[in-house]
Amino acid sequence: CPPDQLVLQVPTQELLEGDTMTLRCRARKDTLVTRVEFYHEEKDLGGSLHRTQLTLFPLQLHHSGRYRC
Repeated sequence: CPPDQLVLQVPTQELLEGDTMTLRCRARKDTLVTRVEFYHEEKDLGGSLHRTQLTLFPLQLHHSGRYRC
């Protein structure tokens, strides 16, 4: 799935250090997602077959920033 067909879903509520945050990557249309790679500030956080979410726990200050999938 091309990157422009993916949407990163993030929590809308305020998060604090120690909380759990789950990021989800979804396809924009009826497209099959076979592999997702998550990035934080352009650093590859790794990818995996059939893994469309990334959970960060416990949240720490260094987790802040921009994410994409």
